[in-house]
This record gives sequence, C-alpha cells and structure tokens, in this order.
Amino acid sequence: MTVKEVVARHLESARARSFDLLEPLSDADLVRQHSKLMSPVVWDLAHVGNYEDLWLVRALGASGFRPDLDPIYDAFRHPRANRPALPLLGPSEARSYVRDVRARALDVLEQVELDDPASPLLGDAFVYGMVVQHEHMHDETMLATLQLMDEPGYRAVAAPPPQGAPPERREVLVDGGTFTMGTDTEPWALDNERPAHQVELAPYLIDAGPVTNADYAEFVDAGGYDERHCWDEEGWAWRREAGLEHPQFWHREGSSSWSRSRFGWREDLPPHEPVQHVCWHEAAAYAKWRDRRLPTEAEWEKAASWDPAAGRKRRYPWGDDEPTAARANLGQAHLGTAPVGAYPEGASAYGCVQMTGDVWEWTSSVFEPYPGFRSFPYRKYSEVFYGSDYRVLRGGSWATHPSMARTTFRNWDHAVRRQIFCGFRCARDA
Repeated sequence: MTVKEVVARHLESARARSFDLLEPLSDADLVRQHSKLMSPVVWDLAHVGNYEDLWLVRALGASGFRPDLDPIYDAFRHPRANRPALPLLGPSEARSYVRDVRARALDVLEQVELDDPASPLLGDAFVYGMVVQHEHMHDETMLATLQLMDEPGYRAVAAPPPQGAPPERREVLVDGGTFTMGTDTEPWALDNERPAHQVELAPYLIDAGPVTNADYAEFVDAGGYDERHCWDEEGWAWRREAGLEHPQFWHREGSSSWSRSRFGWREDLPPHEPVQHVCWHEAAAYAKWRDRRLPTEAEWEKAASWDPAAGRKRRYPWGDDEPTAARANLGQAHLGTAPVGAYPEGASAYGCVQMTGDVWEWTSSVFEPYPGFRSFPYRKYSEVFYGSDYRVLRGGSWATHPSMARTTFRNWDHAVRRQIFCGFRCARDA
C-alpha cells in the first residue's frame, strides 16, 4: 500500500467514524444545544469539513470550497454557548458539505508530492495526520456532548468491555534518573509534543491503575467534599460555588449505593471501573485525602513510556506495536470504561495498567511549552493555550482514537472541566 493510500484510508476511517457516531441521532438532536458548555453536534460536523478545506485544500495550493463559511466554523471566533445563534448548515447540508470537501481534498492528494523537502506540511504526510487527528478529537468532543443529553438520551450499541482482575500491586516504584520526554521521531506528533528533551526525576511511587469508582466513593462517603484541608483555595471556592458533592453524572441511591447516567440512561455505578467526570480540583482533593498527590506530567510520561531494562522509550506503554483490543480500551469500542485490570497486556514496563485508554488522567502540571518549542503549523493549536489557566491530561480515554494513543500525546483543559472523559491516578515521593 502506498503512503497516499494509507493517508486516504485514515481520512475515510475518520469520516466513517463521524457519520456512524451521529447516525442514531434525529435531526432535532443534531441541531439542539445539549449544554452551553458544548456546541450543537452539527456544528462539529461542519467544522471538521471546514478545517479540512483550510489545510488539505487551500494550504496545499488549491482553491477553497465555501470560504464564506470560515467565520461560522472558526472555533476561536464564537464561544460555544453562542454557536446555536449562527446560520449553521443543517444536518443534510453539513453532510453534503463535508463530502464535497473530502472529494476535493482527495483530488489534491493525488497531485501533491508527499515528503516534499520544500514543504514542511507534507513531510511525513504531517498535515494529513493533523487533520485526521483533528476529526477524531471532534468525534470525542461530540461523544462528550452526547453524554450531556437528557433522557431518553443517546442509544448506540457496543460490546461489553473485558473484565480481567485488579492489578496485584496498589502502586509501583519508578526509579529516579534521566529519561527522554517528548518526541522528535513520531511523524504525526503535534507541536506541543516536541522537541524531545532530557528530564531528571527523583524516585517516586505511582498508582498501578487509575482510581476506581469504589475508591472515589469512599472519599465522597467519608465527607471528603466538606474537608476543607483537602482542597486548595481555588478548588474550595469552586466546590462551593458549583455545589459539588460528587462526580458529575453520579446519583445517590438510598444511603449506601450509587448510580450514574450514561448518555441519558441510568445504571448502577460499576465499582471497579475508573472514576470519570471529575475535575482537576476533585482529583487533587482526593489525592490529598489519601496523603498522595497527582503525578507531574513528566512522572506520568516516564511511568507510561520508559523501559528501564532497555534504557529506551516506548511508543506505547506495552512497547512499539500498534494498539489492539487486548491492550487498551480506545476508539469507543465499548462506549465506556472497562474495569481496572482488564488489559494486563497493555501494562507499562513498570507495571502500570490502563495508562492508555479508559480515562484521560489529570496531572499536576500546568500546560507549558517544552524547551525549544516552535509553533507549527499555526499558533492557535497550542501556543495560545500555554499558561496557568490549563492543566495537562494524559493517556487518552475510551473515546480517544488509537491514532492519538502514543505516550507523548498531550491534552489540556481548565481545572474545573468535568464533562470530558477524565479521571486520574495518584503518586507520592519515594
């Protein structure tokens, strides 16, 4: 298979995922704003087409398709809460638009010279990887939107996840020393993952698996949300302002049990699955309650990627082979999390499980550039987000596509964000 055929297959796979994801929805649900935190999903669909037109058509020298739509689908021009008031394309128009853009993008693909040394965009087919990952990111965003639907909610069919057994150890020791953080070799790595650089860490202990619903319920039931000493000043103010008493989508059932809402449907809370829909402040408060802390971003990446026996970095926690269904819960295969311990084949060299897939994991780190960072191909992908307003998440969730499952991938969000598929694990000094 040629490189161009591989690229085309990635593009088609991403588009098929988007269409399949939206297939169960009525037109009314496609255009409705289910939460002011999120766009109507029909906006996301047309936005991925507009982004593709910008980067796979116009940026490569061809004439654009419907440039008049640029202001409507510019993610920086209109806050999500205001997007329903825009003259959005309707569901059928949005589908036709993204199909037309794709046809033109594939025509351009036939004409371009991949790995053209005069074009950084085309080296390693980077611009195509960027667009593929962008669409998959919006598919995950749309799933987060659908999680906010009211009853009867979003109904899609997925196989149940594997069960497995909890890891034998509660936490693992990661040795101190220097390791390589970031990457210079991953062809589709985005600008904030670069450049590779050396980081020196002291020894530390990190949880072998993510914090589970049962673990977190102990914190809630023990009154952790009212324990002022567990929360920093900003977190305590937010907890009181938002009236937080438990993770988002949890419901108290009687005096001793919990249920949760998934896509608008109520079910018993599975005790051994990773807790999700907790903000950074909630994660940090739990860690403090356990006399632990959140790992730094560097600690997370070393535990996930470093092979101390070989003295080298792995692409994925288990090695360099691509993700499989036996190694990680990715790509909405099960439309939810799997129990901790369900993927022993995906363990890192240090013995940490589920560091890829299931839930994005909060770290203690602020989103900052690596030493020597350079924006590419545009500032608004990473650079404008650097600073104390955003915390780093790592590892991907059950809704993250395998194309972004590498151990260097960085996500970021506000410390108060809960609707994303986020959880955490704890760490402590050795």
